[in-house]
Amino acid sequence: MKFGMNLLLWTAKVDDSHDPLLSALKTTGYDGVEIPVFEGTSKEYKTLGTKLSDLGLGSTAVTVMSPETSPISPDAIIRQAAVDRLKWVLDRSAEFGAEVLCGPLHSPLGVFSGTAPTRDERLRGIETFQQVADHAKSAGITLAIEYLNRFESYFLTTAADTKAWVDEINHPACGMMWDTFHAHIEEKNSPVALASVSDRLVHVHLSENDRGTPGTGQVNWAETFATLKKIQYNRWIVIEAFGRALPDLAAATRVWRDLFADPKDVYTHGLKFIRAGLEA
Repeated sequence: MKFGMNLLLWTAKVDDSHDPLLSALKTTGYDGVEIPVFEGTSKEYKTLGTKLSDLGLGSTAVTVMSPETSPISPDAIIRQAAVDRLKWVLDRSAEFGAEVLCGPLHSPLGVFSGTAPTRDERLRGIETFQQVADHAKSAGITLAIEYLNRFESYFLTTAADTKAWVDEINHPACGMMWDTFHAHIEEKNSPVALASVSDRLVHVHLSENDRGTPGTGQVNWAETFATLKKIQYNRWIVIEAFGRALPDLAAATRVWRDLFADPKDVYTHGLKFIRAGLEA
């Protein structure tokens, strides 16, 4: 396994001001970082890639979709915009050496239809991602489709639904991810659900039930670690936590109070907790 830290705890765009943070994460023992890809130039991402390489840090990438770039839209123009957007994100991610692009790539964050997802929506999304997955393969990046809880999305909200959708996409560059925060809300039995998607599992986020430091809340960590070992998961494990440093992101993730004393506690105590749990 490789251990990473999602940088959305600090920023939506990594720049020179985050150089000390990158060094600190490397010193703490991380194998890599998860880079938000929302905006920026090719030059900026190539420069970031050089920095990560010099530090000996690997990387993954994360992004979200907007209503104007919805992969499941009935409007063919919007679906094409989704393809174009995801190709742009993949190209930027390749420039800093990302191995995985993760996130709720399937549909716009926080947008609801008022009903359950339809078969037509699922089929439109499958067609979109078969195109995007071809581009991901050429970029050397694996897509990791993240399901969200019912309060953030309606399209994919369980591991079973996500696996079934990814199975229909049926592309070697497209898998799914597991996030303990969303699973804690939506799954009846998280260990069973996690084991059931092992053949499509390409990425893992470890996030506490309150989005704070892993190990300080109610997630069933012991069984999560035991299941990851049982299914012989050996890819990236990334800590994801959110604070109030970014007002727009805090609003999107519904973080209204401080969940930890210091972000350093999240990445130091969190990594120590995860390593100990996996070794137990």
